[in-house]
Amino acid sequence: MTTTHRRRPELAAFLRGRRARVTPADVGMPPGFRRRTPGLRREEVAQLSGVGVTWYTWLEQGRPINASAQVLDAVARTLRLDTPEREHLYRLAEVPFEPDRERLTQTVAPEVQGIIDALDPLLAVVYNSRYDVLATNTAYRDLFLVRETLRIGVPNVLWTLFTLCEKDCPVVYRERELPLMVATLRSWYGRHVGEPAWEDFIRGLSAASPYFTELWASGEVLPPGPRVKTFRHEAVGELRMTSQSMQIDGMPECRIVVYTPEDEEARAKVALLRKQKVRL
Repeated sequence: MTTTHRRRPELAAFLRGRRARVTPADVGMPPGFRRRTPGLRREEVAQLSGVGVTWYTWLEQGRPINASAQVLDAVARTLRLDTPEREHLYRLAEVPFEPDRERLTQTVAPEVQGIIDALDPLLAVVYNSRYDVLATNTAYRDLFLVRETLRIGVPNVLWTLFTLCEKDCPVVYRERELPLMVATLRSWYGRHVGEPAWEDFIRGLSAASPYFTELWASGEVLPPGPRVKTFRHEAVGELRMTSQSMQIDGMPECRIVVYTPEDEEARAKVALLRKQKVRL
């Protein structure tokens, strides 16, 4: 059985179940007479969604018909689907899902802050897909959070790394690491093309850094992933650290990045710096 044939019965059952839980009163309609179920009728869903009754009936019957994102959005609004349910509807209908992104996440819940605080003495930070710094633990602030990052309205790692002069940049092997970060940024940008906040960010950073402009023009794309990076600290010299990213439930496009010393030398230097609490 093909994937489509397997999904269509699931789509049919899902739509019937969601339709049954929405009452006429929920959508401002009179209850009417001889209603066999408490939910909406198929023709009512079709009317409220602005689609044909036959088309919606076929969709709910799991027939192999094509559905556009606009039509599925209309059905989702009528059936009062939340974001996870809307995504499930798209997947079953085999339509690419684009989540609502009116604003990029800029805050973290206390529970997430508690998690990264508990990771100390490991260094931990929460980034969104644009590399805004949303939260840090004490270990990260003691070692990595440079003053230039804090001066920006919303602290952003890319702005810091691309606007510092090379000798002050905390990342060693800048010519290797910065292209990887820009390629990761572009992988997220594909979901936000045309959004004013993202376009302003790219335009502003391009104006501030010719090197960013050059890397952005390359068109390279790369997903986030674990890497060994070398950092520079004025008190102890170079630190080899391994970065590992973890997604956060309920925070789309956000991740916790944890840095651990790569070797005994780095581990000893981190311990010394934590003891002295010397900042960059």
